[in-house]
Amino acid sequence: MLFVEIFRFFFVLAGAVIGLEVGHHVGNGVHEPIIGMLLGAAISYVIGGVVGRLLDRGLQRAVLLLRNMPPGEVFAASITATTGLLLGLTIGLPFLALYRSPIEVLAASALAWVLATFGWRLGAAKGRQVVAAAGLSRILAPPSEPPPGYALLVDASALMDRFLFVLGRSGLLPGGLVVPQFVVDQVRTMADGPDPVSSRRARRGLESIEALREAGVPVHVAPDEVPEVDDPSTKLVTVARRLGLRIGTCSSAVAEQAGAWDVLAVDLRRMTGDLTPDHPPGERLTIDLIKEGRQPRQAVGYLPDGDMVVVNDALHLVGTSGVPVTVLSTRPTNQGLILFARLAPDAGDHSGHEPEHQTSAT
Repeated sequence: MLFVEIFRFFFVLAGAVIGLEVGHHVGNGVHEPIIGMLLGAAISYVIGGVVGRLLDRGLQRAVLLLRNMPPGEVFAASITATTGLLLGLTIGLPFLALYRSPIEVLAASALAWVLATFGWRLGAAKGRQVVAAAGLSRILAPPSEPPPGYALLVDASALMDRFLFVLGRSGLLPGGLVVPQFVVDQVRTMADGPDPVSSRRARRGLESIEALREAGVPVHVAPDEVPEVDDPSTKLVTVARRLGLRIGTCSSAVAEQAGAWDVLAVDLRRMTGDLTPDHPPGERLTIDLIKEGRQPRQAVGYLPDGDMVVVNDALHLVGTSGVPVTVLSTRPTNQGLILFARLAPDAGDHSGHEPEHQTSAT
């Protein structure tokens, strides 16, 4: 109410001044200006209260809309909106100086408003990039506080693996991620290393941090360095105990060490293996062999879910459909499950078939 009353006060003052001027123009007597001032003050008192309440409600709604908006985006939107407003005035003022007509005033005001609105929306949409380009990320977009205890503390093996990004994109990381700074430094060192495979996976891991943030996953980079410990695995377990977090890893050694320290750990690779279809050795499958394998006399087919089946001594059956095979072993990879198999005893019935066409696995 204080805002409304102060706004009404200024409105009444403006109405009184306008009424006084109108009274001077209406008559030359003493009473006309006083009557005009009183009428102007009375009318503006009523109108000012209505306008003040509407404006107060609008400001409250604006605060509610901006309350969850990151400060960096608010800053960027304010800067770009001010730039758009100044640009609109710069374009419109020369025309006002030349023509000085009410239409030009309205046109210049509309142009300034459109450019200011465009600048605000552009700044709100690109706030993170604008703040980063201005070098103000640490001030206006500092890392958020660590998420609650159900967040996942990840190491380099998890950060460089695609499983983490798949979980985040699917909305299965509601508690967010905590990445220790020494893990980020370790991945950066690997990204600059000479090994092309490790370097590519490390760069993908660094990019996944921003990708997860854009997907709505809270990612906090923890500054804990643990200088008294040299081993990266021990560092990770120590930080996990300090913060009371679970560990997400793709390393069985880290998972074992966490278990020895009574720290909860999630082995992402083992979890993925548990979710894959179980094909025990000795299981009989029927597949279509569609191409030659990497090793001599190998043929390759695929299961309906896309998993690869490598069959030994089956090169002569490439292009044949419905070949019975027996599973020898399985091996999980980043691309899925690979099954190694041999021809079933009755697969000799297919040896005389000509590879007329290639079909998908059945």
